[in-house]
Amino acid sequence: MRLVRQMEDKYIFAPVLIQVMLTLCLYIYLAVAKKKAVTLGQVNEERRALHDDAWPDGVLQINNCIRNQFEVPLLFYVLIGVLWSISAVNIYVQVAAWLFVVSRIAHAIIHMGSNYVPVRRRFFMIGCFILIGLTFYAGYELLAN
Repeated sequence: MRLVRQMEDKYIFAPVLIQVMLTLCLYIYLAVAKKKAVTLGQVNEERRALHDDAWPDGVLQINNCIRNQFEVPLLFYVLIGVLWSISAVNIYVQVAAWLFVVSRIAHAIIHMGSNYVPVRRRFFMIGCFILIGLTFYAGYELLAN
């Protein structure tokens, strides 16, 4: 029976991989946007190495979106590792992990598009509440078992 559980547990890393892929796709998009900005002469060449304000707003928007991928998602990575290591992965954890990643994808789409903060904040908060729930569950499982 444990073998079946282990086979299921490994799938908790699928949403982790999707979150990593989101970040990598944003880096590719940033490289393309930076190349375009340089080609069009929209970059202050003297300041670009050290100053974000040397880049046009579109590049800064992508850069800020990438920076966001190393804030709350970092907690997600840690929590998934903890839950997996204490054998606390179940269908609820897997659903929560997928919902977190969907909230991050929606957050990134809004950030890259309209960047309308009230809507973006809603998706950010959804992700945060999911992580809070996963944290309490991990704590419970750690102390109870």
